[in-house]
This record gives sequence, C-alpha cells and structure tokens, in this order.
Amino acid sequence: MTYRYITTPIYYVNDRPHLGHAYASVHADIMARYLRAAGHQVVLLTGADEHGEKIAKAAMLANEAPRAFAERHARTFEEAWRRLAVEPDLFIRTTAPAHAKVVSNCLTRLFKAGEIYLADYEGLYSVGQERFVTEKELVDGKLPEDKEPPVLRREPNYFFRMEAHRDWVRQLLLDTPDLIQPTQYRNEILKLLEEPIGDLSISRPVDRLDWGIPIPWDAGHVTYVWFDALLSYVSPLGYPEHSTFGDYWPSVRHVIGKDILRTHTLFWLSITHALGIPPYRRLHVSGHLLGSDGRKMSKSLGNGVDPLEAADTYGVDALRYTLIREVSFGFDGIISHAVIEQRLNRDLADNLGNLVARTLAMVIRYRGGSVPAPKVIEASEHALIARASELPGAVLALVEEMKLGRAAERVMEFVTELNGYVASSAPWALAKDSGASDRLDTVLHTLLEGIYSVSNLLSPVMPGKMSELRSLLGVCAAPVWNLRWGEGVKPGSRINEGILFPKRISTDIVERE
Repeated sequence: MTYRYITTPIYYVNDRPHLGHAYASVHADIMARYLRAAGHQVVLLTGADEHGEKIAKAAMLANEAPRAFAERHARTFEEAWRRLAVEPDLFIRTTAPAHAKVVSNCLTRLFKAGEIYLADYEGLYSVGQERFVTEKELVDGKLPEDKEPPVLRREPNYFFRMEAHRDWVRQLLLDTPDLIQPTQYRNEILKLLEEPIGDLSISRPVDRLDWGIPIPWDAGHVTYVWFDALLSYVSPLGYPEHSTFGDYWPSVRHVIGKDILRTHTLFWLSITHALGIPPYRRLHVSGHLLGSDGRKMSKSLGNGVDPLEAADTYGVDALRYTLIREVSFGFDGIISHAVIEQRLNRDLADNLGNLVARTLAMVIRYRGGSVPAPKVIEASEHALIARASELPGAVLALVEEMKLGRAAERVMEFVTELNGYVASSAPWALAKDSGASDRLDTVLHTLLEGIYSVSNLLSPVMPGKMSELRSLLGVCAAPVWNLRWGEGVKPGSRINEGILFPKRISTDIVERE
C-alpha cells in the first residue's frame, strides 16, 4: 500500500476566500483525486489559520471576539470548498486543542534543546505579514504585498535559532534539486541562503497580543502565528507518536503560493530539522493570479474574480478546468470572466460537448438509443485504442509534476482526435448505406468507448460533469481508472441525450473589449 499526503496552505481567515485560495485548493484536490484513482491511499489536508495579529485586528473592526470571528470565517472556507468540489480528508483549525498541544510540546522540546532563547528586539514589523522585515525587502517603503508600511517595534521576544540551520537547508536544496518546483523558486531561496538569515522571532508579548497559543513556560507570551500554523501540517496526522504520521509524512507535498515561499523554506525547513522531522517531499509553488488589467488581483483594485460567483455563473467544473488550463502552475497568469467564458465555450462546449452531443444523437437516431456491439476493428480504431490505453500513464506522470493543465490538455487532444474520427468515418453516410451496418456499429461503439475513457480521465478535474456524462452513457456513475478498452460501455445498454456544457454568451462588453 502506498500513502500520499497533500496539503494546501492553511488559509488565514481574516477575510472570505478569494480566487488565489481556490486556485491552490483546486490544484491540490485534483492531484489528490488522480492519485486516489491510481490506487494510492491519499490524505488531502486544508484548514484555517486562526491566530495572530491580523485576526485580532479584523475581529476588533468587526466588533467581535477573535474566537467568534475566526469560527465564522473558518466555516466560510469549509463551505467554499464544498461548493467548489474540493473534498479534503482533513480540515485543521489552529484553535483546536489537539493542535495547540502539539505546538506546546514542540516549543518545549526546542526550548529544552537550547534552540529557543529570549531577547529584546527592535526592528521594522509588517502587520500584514506578521513578521519583522529588513530594509532591503521594502519597495517604496513597504513590502510589495502589504498595504501599509512596517512599523518600528521594540519588545522582548523568544527567538528560534534559525540561522544555525542555514547551512543544512542550503545543502538540502543543493542535494535535492526537485525539492521546490518550479526551480526558479529554489534558486530564489538559494540566493537568500548565501547570506545570514538571522534567528526567527516566535513569540509576541501578551500585553500587545493575547490571541494565540501561550508559550508553555512563559504566560506573558503567545506563539508567533507562523510557528503555530506550520505545525498544522503535522498535528492532524497525530505527530509524533501516531502511526498515521509515519505512514503519510514521508510522501508529503505542500501546495502553496509564492507569497509564502520564505516561510515554507527558511522557516519550515529549519523548524522540521530542529525537531528531527524529515523534510517535505516536494514544495509546489504557484504564481500570482492577475486580473484582466494584468495586475495582481486585489480587493482594492477591484480586478478580481470571486470564485463562488464564477462557479455559479459558469459552473463549478468549468471554473476548475479553467484554473488548471489557463495559468501554468508556478507562473503568473490572467484569470478573468472573459477567460473562463472562452474556456467554457471553446474547450468544453465546442470540443468535448459537441463530441458528446453528436455521438449520443447519432446512437439514438441510428440505433434507437441502444449501444451497438463493435464488429471489425480497422486501423483508425486501433490508433484510437492505442492512444486511449497510453493516456492514463501519461496523465499520471504529468500529475506527479503538478502539470495538471498539460495533463488535461493531453486528454482534450484525444477529444479532438475523436472529433476528427467522426469527420473521417462519417457515420451519417454509413447510415445511408445498407451494406455498412456493421461498420456503423463499430464507429458508434468506438466513439462511446472513447468518450467513456475521457469521462474517467477528466473526472478529477470536473467530477460533477463527468459523472453526468457517464450517466448519459448509461454506465456506472463512479469513475474507473485505467479500465481496459471494451469494458466500459456495454452493448445493449441505453444512452440518453443531453447538453453537457451549454455555451454562454457574455453581455459584459467592457471586459471583452
């Protein structure tokens, strides 16, 4: 039995889920679904990061207690994933007592080992990122991702000796060039590691911030939110003693955005090394989603796409498909209403939807809606059978590298081939030839079997629509991975007509211009 562990970021719940959250979660969910289909035992983790200064500040502005505020927003994330067909096996909340216990135990171990010390610190502090920053990180007086400039603070903090682990982290990245993907992010961190990275402040005094997990040996401090949140990758597995941790952790793949790259490399690798936890298997780093104006999506710019509204407008599956096809994972790219509409109309309605509609209509027209049995198989069918047989392996190889868009593209190329097969075999002409009845049976069965293969191959991407497609084909609604050709649609079974992807014509003239 093989185990696979996939995590999304543990999302900071100071606001409602946005498209960047959806992008990471949909990618992680699709990877998990593919790996489950291939026979692996998979755990997909997501969750809510509920502590820290930003939560406390947002709760105060909302006139709520931090716990009530975090509870309300954590539920919005759970609901968002349900609506976007993201199905995590675990949803960690950093306010959970079991998680707090793991954090406290890890802090105590590191303190006893001399990895943590108390010192006064004065420096520039980013409230938005909840960390101290250096002058060289600032652009026009602030971090690029922050709205406000950092503030000067002097206070006693407990520090983790992160600098002591710098050489080990650097050597790890040199020895495992595929640890961070795409590789440009590995190179970015290697550049940072050429110079001292300093020690990491891991506490905040309660007279300034009391919303957090208490430092076990000092009630005057609470734990820094990032130390707390990063440990939420191990606490749900029963770290350190539960067998689940031993089974799943060696395979762990973190899916994150590039804005939290440093925390998942400099911070997390140093912490795991100090605790004796093996480093993660892979860190998949996404780029930024850009609005139709080419700038990073933001609420203040008003250039974003609300994922739940988009799902309601275009369909959940069309949105999921667009997120993996339109922007290659690891790179910046534009997602807009026009982009989603184009993918829906061109790829899904005109290509796949048209293939399905034409095929089902011909089976109903020429064979009364009953799946025909194939007769003599010719070269054109053998070519399609060969392609369908090699696709599951090719798709999985791309999924392993988080090239989900390319994996879906390979399947859609097969759809295009099937459409070409319709044109070249001309079933409408065969139907007029009384001597071509056997040939027509073979062509129609080949198309149905090919479409069934597509429904299985794209099920992790579009679970709802592919289940609907299998129902139209009169087969089991559950996807079956790597099923041998000829074991899908059953001769004599009944099919139904339906429009899988209705085209949508937008009236939003401004964006389309």
